[in-house]
Amino acid sequence: MNKSLLSMLVTLVVIFAIVAIGIYFIDPNLEFPVDRATVPMRMLFVGIGLVIAFAVYFFTRENSAWEVGTRQVVWMAIGAALYAVFSWLFNGTVFVVPSLSQVSLRPAIAIPMFFGYAFGPVVGFFTGAVGNMFGDALTGFSLSPQWSIGNGLVGFIAGLPFLFSDKKKSMDTVLWVSGALAVLTALLFFMNRDQANMLFFDPANNIFGDATISVFAGISIIIGFVLVLVVRYAFGSNENVAAAVTWGMLGNILGLGFAAISDIWINGFSFAAAMVGEFLPAAGPNLIFAAILVPLLVGAYASVQRQSGR
Repeated sequence: MNKSLLSMLVTLVVIFAIVAIGIYFIDPNLEFPVDRATVPMRMLFVGIGLVIAFAVYFFTRENSAWEVGTRQVVWMAIGAALYAVFSWLFNGTVFVVPSLSQVSLRPAIAIPMFFGYAFGPVVGFFTGAVGNMFGDALTGFSLSPQWSIGNGLVGFIAGLPFLFSDKKKSMDTVLWVSGALAVLTALLFFMNRDQANMLFFDPANNIFGDATISVFAGISIIIGFVLVLVVRYAFGSNENVAAAVTWGMLGNILGLGFAAISDIWINGFSFAAAMVGEFLPAAGPNLIFAAILVPLLVGAYASVQRQSGR
């Protein structure tokens, strides 16, 4: 069997096993476990996410970006551990974003983006998926495996620019696609301004989770896109910074979009509720953090490489 194929299959099986152990054995013991009736559907979307990753690999399997050796395995472990710890630090009630479900400000999203870009899509996928799963477990809230896979796709997509021979042209395409998606989802917010979030409870004033999603949450994806656009051209001479931020943006939009859309079937949300109530409050702030933090991580890593002579 081809080495890259074996490595990819083993990685996906390990991710599936970790997610399954989490949802079947850890989640029931948490303070707010998920509705057990939704577990099969959640695991179905886990499988769909893994199939998507494998399909991308299969059609580009000759590319060296899929090589996984001891070095990549080490980075997987480091990336997942870092993402778990920093996700845990920023989860909870202090950094919660008013939304339809549990959404927190996550500057840690820069970690799977960076690890995916620096060490390849397989490392990025493992970092995002496993790190998010353990981060949620450490927090003590319910586990949402489809969102862990969505986080995995963030890192996975961030590592895809190496599949393209013309990295600059690929960045331009990604900008157009991401910009269109950002505008469409922001328009969806303005068309559904009455979408309630589930976090503002003020019984004294007869408010029971019926406050609307904030304007900032609704337009944050546009703010984030503009910041990424600025970084893309401000660092035009530094292709690594520009590509990492640009592809990280696409990963954020598609990965969290996948997770939010899955909740249409899992939680019975409407499309508007899933996108306005979950996707925008999560993806928008993520883009802002990505535009600020990913360049710092890429720059720091480049400095370490120069000092070590690599």
